[in-house]
Amino acid sequence: MKEKTNHVNVKEMNFDQLFKQISPEEISDNVFTLAGKDFFAITAGKEDHYNSMIGSGGGLAVLFKKPTTWCILRADRYTLEMILKEQTYTLSYFPNEYKEQMLFWGSKSGRHSKKMKEVELISVQTPSGDMSFKEARLIIECKLTQITTPNPDDFYTQEAKEYINEAYKEENDYRKYVFGEITHVWVKK
Repeated sequence: MKEKTNHVNVKEMNFDQLFKQISPEEISDNVFTLAGKDFFAITAGKEDHYNSMIGSGGGLAVLFKKPTTWCILRADRYTLEMILKEQTYTLSYFPNEYKEQMLFWGSKSGRHSKKMKEVELISVQTPSGDMSFKEARLIIECKLTQITTPNPDDFYTQEAKEYINEAYKEENDYRKYVFGEITHVWVKK
């Protein structure tokens, strides 16, 4: 019964009641865990229309003297289309208890379904108008800096060459590297 009560309380709380802002330098998570093991959503769009996908891979770095995230998206992903349109997006990290709901995002395209309304996660708008979820433990808001398509000839290890050659079998499968300047970081209170 306690879990339901907490869920109801979270549902009724607004963004400022749930999250506090920190600087990118205050992110205490291990970057390899964030990019490689934690479940995170990449979300683009605004309150009236947004889409999320489950992220896999990427990282945090400094690019052009700015704190930056990068992630890898297939060229045909609807979320990538929305990132291009809005020029902003969020990376939202969740506790493992939300794994099943997040995996659902990978089972359907938001381009042809209402998948965002089919999950139990509760969407929330950040103060700058980007979308995330009340259940997130960490939200990183980003402003699009660059999208690039890596050239298969630029890979040198055998493992990397095999990965990129497999990824480039069909044009829609091409991977895009998406770089975004971190504009805000929010952690659960």
